[in-house]
Amino acid sequence: MPRSDRLHALLSLLQDGKTHRAQDLAQRFGVTPRTIYRDMARLCATGAPVQGTPGTGYRATSETTLPPLNLSGAELEVFRLGLGVISDAGDDIQKAAALSLLGKLDTALAEGPSALSPTPPSPRLQQHLARIRQAIATRQRLRISQGGYTAIIRPLRLDFFGRIWRCICWDETADAFDDIPLTDITALAVLPSLFVEEPGKTLKDYLTH
Repeated sequence: MPRSDRLHALLSLLQDGKTHRAQDLAQRFGVTPRTIYRDMARLCATGAPVQGTPGTGYRATSETTLPPLNLSGAELEVFRLGLGVISDAGDDIQKAAALSLLGKLDTALAEGPSALSPTPPSPRLQQHLARIRQAIATRQRLRISQGGYTAIIRPLRLDFFGRIWRCICWDETADAFDDIPLTDITALAVLPSLFVEEPGKTLKDYLTH
């Protein structure tokens, strides 16, 4: 068996949660215990969640370290939404795991490099997210107020960066694109009128202008 295949098979076997002796693994794969030692060292070097105890054997650890991930605002929103559903509707173990993962996510976002201050979620922010998300899906105009400015906008996309949610939109009042932090919105209303895509006013235009 090629080394790469054996490493994959070893990792799959260790996922059963049991402790496996090097001698037993060597016999199973038709190699020497010394080869198993080298294989396990290679797995550990690649970041695989494997732990070896002298005189006992090898087992998969309960924790897995992921490599750095770059998530878009939409991906992060789906991630949070899924965890929120599980924390409400899962069994006790799943709920605890979902809440723990949400906490780790919030900590990672707060500690990550950002020029912006962390913004904790609030009921008003969640309400804005829900309304804007729905308006994007149905192409409905919104009337928003921020400070002393009120505008009619066409919401195009929700973005998330530095724990700050922003709405990319076409501002019909200013006749220009805008990138509005949701925390700056003091009032938001969904209008019954729909909008259609027009050249120069689409998300693609925003991304390329």
